[in-house]
Amino acid sequence: MNLTEELTNFRAQFKANQPEEIKEVMAQATTDLMNAKISEQSLKVGDIVPNFSLPDAVGNILELQTVLGKGAVVISFYRGGWCPYCNLELRALQQSLPEIKTLGANLIAISPETPDNSLSTSEKNELTFDVLSDSKNQVAKQFGLVFTLANELRPIYNQFGIDIPAYNGDNTFELPIPATYVVASDGKIIHSFVNVDYTQRLDPREIITALKNIAR
Repeated sequence: MNLTEELTNFRAQFKANQPEEIKEVMAQATTDLMNAKISEQSLKVGDIVPNFSLPDAVGNILELQTVLGKGAVVISFYRGGWCPYCNLELRALQQSLPEIKTLGANLIAISPETPDNSLSTSEKNELTFDVLSDSKNQVAKQFGLVFTLANELRPIYNQFGIDIPAYNGDNTFELPIPATYVVASDGKIIHSFVNVDYTQRLDPREIITALKNIAR
């Protein structure tokens, strides 16, 4: 089963188990984000990505420019290990990692989670690629991806046992729109996926296709 199918199945199961009032609030929050056109402000194909340095799950600092010096880079922004859709995506990326590496590229995932929580996310999903902590979404802001979680959603997330301030180490309730960028070694974006509907993600098969196009 590919990632798109897994997401579709999980989405259906989730909706089947939630009260109508919760589904309505969550759907309205997504609609509001779409209407705000936040994704239109994000970096797009042809843009040059900003350089950045972020800590990985064990505190080592990774600089994007250094990674680009080795070849193309796939950058995945995710909300956090508390998000089931993010975990499905991260595991799918892990399954595709050998082919990504074979094509001469590296993969990094970025979230606003603290390093300790990033480590937990990495361990529970058995990830072997770099998982970076973007404190206060500083890098995500440079990519134009940040929004503030709607007030109406916060008690619902609490009901689900999701404490965003605890995961992120701040009280801003800011999160990145899930996004994936395929970046050539010169820093230019050659493929991008940005969707305010967090239940939608880029299938790794499209990443592989984009990387093959670089190699041509």
